[in-house]
Amino acid sequence: MNLIHSIILGIVQGLTEFLPVSSSAHVQIVSELLNVKGLSDKNSATTAFIATIQLGTEAAVLIYFAKDIFRLATAWFKGLFNKASRASSDYRLAWLVIMASIPVGLVGFAFRTFIENDVRNLWVIAFTLISFAVVLYIADKTGNKVKDISKLDTKSALVFGLGQMLSVIPGVSRSGASISFGLFAGFKRADAARFAFLIGIPAVLASGLYEFKNSYQNLDSADLTGTIVATITSFIVGYAVIAGLLKYLNKGSFLPFVIWRIVVGVGLIVMLSLGLIAA
Repeated sequence: MNLIHSIILGIVQGLTEFLPVSSSAHVQIVSELLNVKGLSDKNSATTAFIATIQLGTEAAVLIYFAKDIFRLATAWFKGLFNKASRASSDYRLAWLVIMASIPVGLVGFAFRTFIENDVRNLWVIAFTLISFAVVLYIADKTGNKVKDISKLDTKSALVFGLGQMLSVIPGVSRSGASISFGLFAGFKRADAARFAFLIGIPAVLASGLYEFKNSYQNLDSADLTGTIVATITSFIVGYAVIAGLLKYLNKGSFLPFVIWRIVVGVGLIVMLSLGLIAA
């Protein structure tokens, strides 16, 4: 992996991690198109690389939401030891974030081997890109979009969590699935995205650190250097994308992302059918 490849893949990860288009799918597609040695030949270095650069974008969301995270964590710890503190909205929201994070963790751990060995191929990604574009479109069109985060309750938090659970399927998009289910539950676009980002923190950190610990040794020295560069790049780009997306969603719809998913999915099917790219 050379420096140019590292920067390109870091930009791809940073651009797509928080957009509802599936970052892992785009990183895998671009790796194949660039024919990046060690990433496009299905060896375990791919797992280490993707896990590590996801930690870069996760660092971006941690810093962007640092005040919210500190406030929620403080309220949660206070509530554990002080009954009166449990009445605060932040204590309740902290528990809802934890609850919504559980489904994806359970399913991801239980089916990790099956997902990595049997499902992570570009044919699956192509069809999930298209099918979940339809889901996102329907959710954006039919959702009431009247609720904000203050209206979250146990039921709606679990709805977000069930959406995020589907993101273990390659090409679905963690943020996209969570946001779609949040829209179905009647939440505003920006609020659905904000909560989706928050509940993604425990899952991505846990899976990223776990995968990195078990696979970093598969990166040779050149790939390790490239991974560090890509991670830093993904952090910078990811931070800018969070701010831009939340601002855009105050007025804009998800239609551009629906169109993009369909275009990429159809293009991928064409390239796979013609043998221009390996599954």
